[in-house]
Amino acid sequence: MKAVFTQKAPKPVGPYSQAVVAGNFIFLSGQIGIDPHTGKLVEDFEGQVRQVFKNIMAVLESAGVGKESIVRMVVYLKDLSLFKEFNSIYEEFFSEVKVKPARTTVEVSQLPLGALVELEATAFID
Repeated sequence: MKAVFTQKAPKPVGPYSQAVVAGNFIFLSGQIGIDPHTGKLVEDFEGQVRQVFKNIMAVLESAGVGKESIVRMVVYLKDLSLFKEFNSIYEEFFSEVKVKPARTTVEVSQLPLGALVELEATAFID
């Protein structure tokens, strides 16, 4: 096993890794919409979702893979009424990926720093 770290994604705020490579899998920790350059949470929902995807891409790229390697996503939404808006951005992000990841989406009562969305991903190293 080995930890993955990149300066291009937010630093962990606790005792965990941005991602861990175990065998042929990369397990990414949950990402919220923190801009790694400012250390602050992006304010609006769309901006947070887009920042989360940027953060995920930065971690994946530092592990040597891209979004086409994602096999599973878990989506945590503060408000499930944002599901349609989230899906639109999600579909755009994965538009060029032939096999879309398996996915679970749940509504949660709170997320770190008052975030509106958190995503975690599992990727496969082929």
